[in-house]
This record gives sequence, structure tokens and C-alpha cells, in this order.
Amino acid sequence: MIRKLHSHIGSLQATLWTLIVAPTTWAVHFLFSYLWAAVYCAKTGQFAEEPLVYWVGTGLALLVIAISGYIAVIQSRVPGDPAPHEHSTESDRLRFIAYSTMLLAGLSFIGVIFTAAPVLILEDCR
Repeated sequence: MIRKLHSHIGSLQATLWTLIVAPTTWAVHFLFSYLWAAVYCAKTGQFAEEPLVYWVGTGLALLVIAISGYIAVIQSRVPGDPAPHEHSTESDRLRFIAYSTMLLAGLSFIGVIFTAAPVLILEDCR
């Protein structure tokens, strides 16, 4: 089953839409985090005692970014000509977009963790 999944992911087309999945997820999580903090700070003056909704949203964002990065890793391993890539072939473009997606997924994963860190550290909204 995993082999079938790998072959299916390898056959997917990497486009600019796949490139923006991870940064868009990070941006949505960032917006969600600040709206969540603003609502709870306005209501109670502190972060929620049990921020279950926040941690579920953070976990979901990290899962989407991790899946995006995993797909990019598989797509970046498509066989093609060795470096230097002097000719613009389809496999070179696919590997470039997949490698860029992988790097953006890593950056976005770290960004979501840094966005979620204040909820762990801070107790009140001052």
C-alpha cells in the first residue's frame, strides 16, 4: 500500500499551486493565532486555561505542512540528468519546484512552531 502511495505521489504534477500550500497554511495559522489570542484576551484578560481549539488548529497546520513537505521530498527524487542542469527538461523543472516546496515547507513548519510558542510561555495578555 505504501509503495502504491509513493508511486501515486511521484506521478503527481508539481505546479506553482503546490509550492504555496505550506506558506499559505502558515499564514492561515498566523491569522488564526492572533484572532484566537485577541478574542480570549478581550474576554478574560488571559489566554484560555485549556486552549484545546488552539492546539488542534496548530496540529492540523503542522500536519498539512508535513504532508506537503513529504510529497515534495518524494517528487524531488524523480530521476533525471545529473547536475549541472543546462537544459530545461520537464524532470528538472519538477525537481526544482519540488525542492523549493520542500524548503518552504520546512520554513513554514518552523514558523508555525514559533507562532504557537507564546501560548506555551505566556500566561496573561499583558
